[in-house]
Amino acid sequence: MLNSKKNIGLNTEQFYFAVPVRIFWLLSLFSLLLAISGCASNPVGAPVTQRSKNLNQHTRSYRVQKGDTLFSIAWQTRYDLKKLAARNGIRSPYTIYPGQKILFGSNAKTEKRRVSQSQKRPVVTKKTYIKVNKKQKVEKNLKKILKVRWQWPLRGSLERKFSSKEGRDGIDITARKSVIVKAAADGKVVYSGSGLIGYGNLLIIKHNDDFLSAYGFNRRLLAKEGAFVKAGDKVAEAGLVDGRRKLHFEIRRKGKPVNPLRYLPR
Repeated sequence: MLNSKKNIGLNTEQFYFAVPVRIFWLLSLFSLLLAISGCASNPVGAPVTQRSKNLNQHTRSYRVQKGDTLFSIAWQTRYDLKKLAARNGIRSPYTIYPGQKILFGSNAKTEKRRVSQSQKRPVVTKKTYIKVNKKQKVEKNLKKILKVRWQWPLRGSLERKFSSKEGRDGIDITARKSVIVKAAADGKVVYSGSGLIGYGNLLIIKHNDDFLSAYGFNRRLLAKEGAFVKAGDKVAEAGLVDGRRKLHFEIRRKGKPVNPLRYLPR
């Protein structure tokens, strides 16, 4: 009987010791799971004004890294794609390679050569002049055909406006109900990824030689790079930022950010 009481006392002490330890480990495990789920639900919390240290509008030269495209480099440096490609002798489809050196700014030798060639051009005859005029009319008609018809990429409320003075390159739209992000106009997806610092999962669509649109802070990208999309096509799902579903939207004309509200319908 004495031995049995002793055993019961030991078991009781072990029980009272074990319960707090188990509770401690359960609480620790619960906290860890909350932290992991929080990271997963808010993958795009970085501010849009943040830029890569290696790439900005003042960059003079840059070594291509894995995952870079000429479109993404032009976007970060606010350069017109065609001008950047011409500056570096890169032809369409603008393929670049890791380690390749990209130069920015005007090339003094190239400009000098262009001036000298223009001075050596022969006098244009009347017949040639008429042909040039016809070509110019065709180009104007093509520009009208390629006119971009914009629509809102997300149904929601305007939370943050464009401001060139304060460095806000686009607008932020908070989703009301649906989190589906749609293409703002017809075009080709030229970038789909998360390699540009400060944009989260980013999608860039080229609409013509002048206009690009960008869709940042996405939870999931639905359109792949190289895909052609129509206005209204589903291209992404808005990400969770500060507890709300939000989209960062930009329009750029010849590489420069412009106010999207000037182009989107009222």
